[in-house]
Amino acid sequence: MSSSTELNRLTIADAAALLHKREISSAELTRVCLDRIAAVEPQLNAFITVTQKAALEQADAADRRIKGGDAPPLCGIPLGIKDIYATKGATTTCASKILSNFVPPFDATVIAKLRGEGAVFVGKTNMDEFAMGSSTENSAFGPTKNPHDLTRVAGGSSGGSAAAVAAGECLGALGTDTGGSIREPASFCGVTGIKPTYSRVSRYGVVAYASSLDQVGPFAKTVRDAAILLRALAGHDPHDSTCSARPVPDYERALTGDVSGLRIGVPKEYFVAGMDPTVERAVREALKCYEAMGAKLVDITLPHTSYAIACYYLVATAEASANLARYDGIRYGVRAAAEDMISLYEMTRAQGFGAEVKRRIMLGTFALSAGYYDAYYLKAMKVRTLIRRDFDCAFEDCDVIVTPVAPTTAFKLGEKMNDPLTMYLSDIFTISVNLAGLPGLAIPCGYDANGLPIGMQIIGAPFAEETILRTGDAFERSGAVIPRRPAL
Repeated sequence: MSSSTELNRLTIADAAALLHKREISSAELTRVCLDRIAAVEPQLNAFITVTQKAALEQADAADRRIKGGDAPPLCGIPLGIKDIYATKGATTTCASKILSNFVPPFDATVIAKLRGEGAVFVGKTNMDEFAMGSSTENSAFGPTKNPHDLTRVAGGSSGGSAAAVAAGECLGALGTDTGGSIREPASFCGVTGIKPTYSRVSRYGVVAYASSLDQVGPFAKTVRDAAILLRALAGHDPHDSTCSARPVPDYERALTGDVSGLRIGVPKEYFVAGMDPTVERAVREALKCYEAMGAKLVDITLPHTSYAIACYYLVATAEASANLARYDGIRYGVRAAAEDMISLYEMTRAQGFGAEVKRRIMLGTFALSAGYYDAYYLKAMKVRTLIRRDFDCAFEDCDVIVTPVAPTTAFKLGEKMNDPLTMYLSDIFTISVNLAGLPGLAIPCGYDANGLPIGMQIIGAPFAEETILRTGDAFERSGAVIPRRPAL
């Protein structure tokens, strides 16, 4: 590290080592990240709220803890937090006008865990409103731009978190993934992102979009950093009845670099006509790299993949319709001026929700309405079971499945905003993983002719996070792809 101004380029693992040896301080590291935020935010818009005062206080507390010899791995590490997590004393907007004044009185479970670790929160990151989108263009606070090319999207819905990590505004960040909202922005911004198995991490205090699909996960610069973050986040929580009581492994210890004998499934349905040839070529080259390391490629089929988009947009919107009914202008959030309760309810929602959120609420309400429930929602749940069975069958023949994250690299800002169906197709390779409740890891595997990152997805069986992290780490160690700093 040539100067203190480059401390924000450290990985979490390297920064932790320097902090514990007291060669740098958390206060110094945090100030560098905050300075970087101040320098690039006017162009990037990765943050909705920057919590400078609280971050510096947390950093000072972390330094005292490190000096006392009681410092967990994340103590003193500056992180960005997607603005979907309840954070006590800090505004939590979900990138929506309807929650623009909401300050939670409590912390989400994962926020409380990170506070316990001594992590530093530099701010709340931008996102698609209520996590509904694939580009972070649906934010009421303006779109986040891709740090590799400011004319392009950062991906969504967790685009702010991915862009912040890529741009060096923080060392890691939290996102959520309902249909690809961690993996797609990680791919577009050239960072690592993991969506854990459904129930591996508590959702308590995370503003709900689609409760049977949402999952918490981290962004980081490396697979090792993602493993460190995931270990801190995972584990049983009595506040979340869907949260698994399985013991949490030491994910970092699983990173052996050895994939010899590993069976990698390659599904024909994920290499389709219309895909960017550069994306396919990069993933195919990565598969050859795995073969050279001793892994075995296995051709597999996931026959119900073509139904995933339709299935997802019935299940997710139906659950969104139910979850977002609570925003009525009465309990919390913005309240419209109205003369009676019905008008209050209608005007608050009309003024507070953006177009995409309204679209999904209407779709979901229709799918759940009398006379249509069986034809739409119930049928979608049956298809969801078939998609899960496809993966169960595939994992009898392979240990992991490798696919592209998205059919293209990051697209231009505004390119798909007037065509929702085309925008929805951006998640064609990630949605099935959420429907099946599986873990998925996104890592960089190349760059296109414009220097835009290409992401590779590694899918595992339920609770096989150790395996997908080991697989991703082995590719990272191979040196087949040299990470590039964003142009920003």
